Amino acid sequence: MTSIQSMMTADYGVMGDILRLRAAEAPDHPAVIMETGETVTYGQLDALADRVAAALQRDGIRKGEAVAVCALSSIPYAALFLGALRAGVAVAPLAPSSTPEAIAGMVADCGARLFFMDAGVAEAQKAVPIAVRYIALDGSDFGEAFDAWLAPEGAIPTAVAIAPEDPFNIIYSSGTTGAPKGIVQSHGMRWKHVFRGDAVGYGPGAVALLSTPLYSNTTLVCFFPALAGGGTVVLMRKFDAGRYLQLAQAHRMTHTMLVPVQYRRLMDRPDFDDFDLSSTHLKFCTSAPFSAELKAQVLARWPGGLVEYFGMTEGGGTCILMAHEHPDKLHTVGRPAPGHDIRLIDEDGVQVGPGVVGEIVGRSAGMMNGYHGQPGKTAEATWVSPEGWSFIRTGDVGRFDEDGFLTLMDRKKDMIISGGFNIYPSDIEAEIVKHPDVVEAAVVGVPSDAWGESPVAFVAVKPNARIDADGLRTWVNARLGKTQRLVDLKLLESLPRSHIGKVLKRELRDSWTSLA
Repeated sequence: MTSIQSMMTADYGVMGDILRLRAAEAPDHPAVIMETGETVTYGQLDALADRVAAALQRDGIRKGEAVAVCALSSIPYAALFLGALRAGVAVAPLAPSSTPEAIAGMVADCGARLFFMDAGVAEAQKAVPIAVRYIALDGSDFGEAFDAWLAPEGAIPTAVAIAPEDPFNIIYSSGTTGAPKGIVQSHGMRWKHVFRGDAVGYGPGAVALLSTPLYSNTTLVCFFPALAGGGTVVLMRKFDAGRYLQLAQAHRMTHTMLVPVQYRRLMDRPDFDDFDLSSTHLKFCTSAPFSAELKAQVLARWPGGLVEYFGMTEGGGTCILMAHEHPDKLHTVGRPAPGHDIRLIDEDGVQVGPGVVGEIVGRSAGMMNGYHGQPGKTAEATWVSPEGWSFIRTGDVGRFDEDGFLTLMDRKKDMIISGGFNIYPSDIEAEIVKHPDVVEAAVVGVPSDAWGESPVAFVAVKPNARIDADGLRTWVNARLGKTQRLVDLKLLESLPRSHIGKVLKRELRDSWTSLA
């Protein structure tokens, strides 16, 4: 075996070492290509990572510390991430869509002394300055230019020993349920993502098209395995369905990660079938509910397999649905991944059996270290089994069928309790989207003097829809059980979403309450 083959089959490896070996093996092979055509080879990316690591060491950033980055995807962003890892420095990738106040809070929370950003973030952040050293990835004038900050060409950093438990990155939760929490993922946890790359076909011939951002775990679970496998990653700064299809065809894409709303936008394009996507090997999906109807459309119209992952950034347990192998299970999120222990528990923390609804908890070799600086929140997110093992609580509610496939019901916090009955919004949403004029729907619980909570629906309809809100509510209620019936229905042009496509139900609930 060659050294790269040995490393890729080992129980533990380090991304910085893999990048160096890939660069030695194929220095001229494209590593990252931006949608604009800007390209960096493995040899160039490895050299950039060295310059980043050496610059961090020059500036006194020690192993185990964190740097913060808030920007759209770019080659400097990728080089920064990989170089920091090589120096043993954790990366805290932040979403530019966050408020300046939230960004300042996350930078302070992770303890970063260096803050890497682009012009868009810099302009917004002027209102809430942060006591850090600013470095502009795009060369804008708010901070030091990234190229000037880098160590000189040819710089070699001091080697750093990196243990599996050392922090790899700190990813902040979206904050849709409160203040963002810093999820500390270790090198060992990330390695589990890389390790499974060979099984899904990541190799030197792979071309992964990624349109979700580098600050999202959704992207990183493909970005690092693709590079570790020696393939090419094509990055989009922002998703556009038409441009995505052009890039997929032009680069002969083999792998991609998309969230459900992106699949919907692609399927809705009249010209989708005009593009040659025959090179596709596997398409992945995660981060938000993926309807059975949409999965079926993707399977019917897009060559290659379709794989859905259900899991959390915090790690724990993952379910995998190989949709192309189980077309009769598209309503599920699949079965637990090999080596993953996923169970369901009731309100009292007692495990429940097949067919019974419960909160999903999971355990595997890929688990977060914890929430950064918040041991109390970490404890709240943990369930200890009768055997004494720690599981991560997902906050999602589901049930296993007789074949071991998991069906998601809802987020636990989104379940509506009306008159003592548990109402699952997903059941109501499934009925609403059966109407031919409906694109998508979200149901939330609102306060009710009579029942405690009552369901309200927010619905996006097609541009030429002929039905109004009252008519649609009447149509839906005729198909629902008595306790499920909607007390109100609002029509929207689109549902509010996070940067990775999750519907922001808290915003919908707050908007209704403010008008009530």
